[in-house]
Amino acid sequence: MEMQEPFDIEIGGNTYSVFPDEKDTYTVFKDGKEYVQIIKDTETTWLKLSPETGLPLFGMDEEINLIGAEINKNIG
Repeated sequence: MEMQEPFDIEIGGNTYSVFPDEKDTYTVFKDGKEYVQIIKDTETTWLKLSPETGLPLFGMDEEINLIGAEINKNIG
C-alpha cells in the first residue's frame, strides 16, 4: 500500500494538518500542535483515539466527524 502524503483541511476557519498513520488512522494537528488521533469507524463515523491507550473512545463528537468527512474528500 502506498504511503499517503500529509495534507491540510479547513473547517469553520480552522486549518488542520492531517498526517496519515496506519490504515484509516490519522494524526491531526491544529494550530501547529498535535490535536487528536482519529480512526474511521464507518463511512460517516469517526472515533477519537485515547492519547493514553490508543484505543477508540466511543461517543458522538461532531468535530471529529467533520474532520473525518474532510479526510474522506481528500483521499476519495
